[in-house]
Amino acid sequence: MTASGVRKRYSFQDYLSPRVLVMLALGFSSGLPFLLVGNTFGFWLRDEGTALKAIGFISWVGIAYSLQFAWAPLLDRVPTLKFLGQRRGWMVLSQIFTALGLFAMAMVGTSHGLTVLGACALLVAFSSATQDIAISAWRIEIAKSPDELGLLTSANTIGYRIALLCTDSLILVSAQHLGWPVSYTICGVAMGIGLLASLIAREPENAEAVMARKEKEKPLWSPRGFFDAVAGPFIIFFKTHGAAALLMLLAISLYRLPDFVRGPMLNPFYHDVGLSKDVIGAVRATIGIASIFAGVAAGGVLSLRLGYMRALILGGILQALGIMSFALMTVTGSDVTAFSAVMAFDDFAISVAGVTLVAYMSSLTSLGYTATQYALLSSAYALAGKFLKGFSGAVVESLTAHVGLMNAYAFFFIGCGAIGVPALVMLGLLERQHRKAAINPA
Repeated sequence: MTASGVRKRYSFQDYLSPRVLVMLALGFSSGLPFLLVGNTFGFWLRDEGTALKAIGFISWVGIAYSLQFAWAPLLDRVPTLKFLGQRRGWMVLSQIFTALGLFAMAMVGTSHGLTVLGACALLVAFSSATQDIAISAWRIEIAKSPDELGLLTSANTIGYRIALLCTDSLILVSAQHLGWPVSYTICGVAMGIGLLASLIAREPENAEAVMARKEKEKPLWSPRGFFDAVAGPFIIFFKTHGAAALLMLLAISLYRLPDFVRGPMLNPFYHDVGLSKDVIGAVRATIGIASIFAGVAAGGVLSLRLGYMRALILGGILQALGIMSFALMTVTGSDVTAFSAVMAFDDFAISVAGVTLVAYMSSLTSLGYTATQYALLSSAYALAGKFLKGFSGAVVESLTAHVGLMNAYAFFFIGCGAIGVPALVMLGLLERQHRKAAINPA
């Protein structure tokens, strides 16, 4: 909002400002490793003949993303690479280790066993999760207004989705012709985009001042400072949001559950249904990216016009329907037209849900505790899904014994969409509470 309370209308030129372009690059860097230790990793393993059950279990390396809150206080209080500043120092360090982990995965491959490869993937997941904490804090703290935060969130989401496109589609074309190790090496090199953006970015001045004051008043290694670093973010969060805080966290934790649980089985499903890597890559790189951009734009507009809660509910409904639509492909098989239609709807729906969730979580943080509070919210939305998705392969294999592989996939995708209903009910309760509070302010 502007000082007069009128919402600013951003022009195309605003989207080309240095700050937004840096955010776009950082969003790309944040999204690049995610699927490389998740769904795409599963495709690589399936190509090597790995069992679905093993693919599901090894996806647990992604739980690192769900435990961000455990070490996020370090990013709020402990400096690293001081000459870059608190946020940028952590961003650069985590990006370097993420790249090294991807290079290690490429060198080790599956020939040294799943344990060694899984350890390398865990390094990538941990470093990437740390990068996400630092980038999210930078995005929230560098914004000069709520409107600019929305602009930066959109840029972050677009960059993130472009990275997902590269690691979910273009990498399949690369793997088809160059092999998986070379493809992962290329992704490691691509982390340089985020590294360059981190070096160009400015350190958030207001946040730096708040953290410097806190360090002076409550040094980290004093009892008060340590308590403030570890417990302070959580105390402030629950004090700010009151009794609704637990319901918020629970709703957030269940909101993306459908997408997380179906994740490890998506690429193996494409493999088993008979789609080639070239076809998957081509559809994702054309129809997929158009749908993603449309979904990101729609998510931003919906959050603005409907408010966070109503936009979240609509995004959740679309997400469930998008995931369920994959059951149709068990009938159409490798038909490219059907695959394109399902892919377009799913990418649009997931993008809407993702943008509305990020915008909502960003609005709940407090300056001085940004990294830890956002990590708490990010961990809440990912923890249950990251754990339960490990059983996805076992579920499909168990169903296959009774109904056959394609029917098992159909039941699985329908079930994944349905498990998002409890989150929608909770968001409905929160929306009702907000309306009551607006009508009868304390």
